[in-house]
Amino acid sequence: MKLLYATNNPAKVAAMQNRIRELGIELIGFSDLNRQIPEVAENGSTPLENASKKALEYYRVFGVPLFSCDSGLYLEGIPDNLQPGVHVRTINGKYLKDEEMLEYYSGLAERYGDLTARYRNAICMVLDLGRVYQAMEESMASKPFIITSKPHPRRKKGFPLDSLSLDIETGKYYYDLADEELDRVAVEDGFLDFFKKYCG
Repeated sequence: MKLLYATNNPAKVAAMQNRIRELGIELIGFSDLNRQIPEVAENGSTPLENASKKALEYYRVFGVPLFSCDSGLYLEGIPDNLQPGVHVRTINGKYLKDEEMLEYYSGLAERYGDLTARYRNAICMVLDLGRVYQAMEESMASKPFIITSKPHPRRKKGFPLDSLSLDIETGKYYYDLADEELDRVAVEDGFLDFFKKYCG
């Protein structure tokens, strides 16, 4: 089975491919298409609303089986007006580049102390207009982790916050974890269960 992962982030495509390779799904991304990619406004109030909106719009444009994902970041111990939620990259109306994200979130951690964080993740897959599947299960959410103020020296384009992220159990930066464990952090087991259910 061939699926388009409807994202402009090649790092996300690579992480997902590593995790679902065992399922026999051939994953492609926008960079594999020789097409202009339309902008889809991510103005939903939840990750599931955004994932569904993107998947349906991209299916309308490309007409191939595809899926889209979206995340919300939730932090403990900060005021509600600073809670990123679905606006992880857009702060005060400005879309942040990777280095700007590092600066902003490390600044929050410096101001409020190490932050306990969690991603809530959602997916919408469109195989055709009669088969549209979506989920935002607890098993798709990340384990709690720490966002700290001092960045790891390693950077990975498309995953800037991994440079600030610490595994709670080991106290290690994500980038000091084994590659297989880092992929597991990037793509939770709930996504595998989703693909097994609807692509099996």
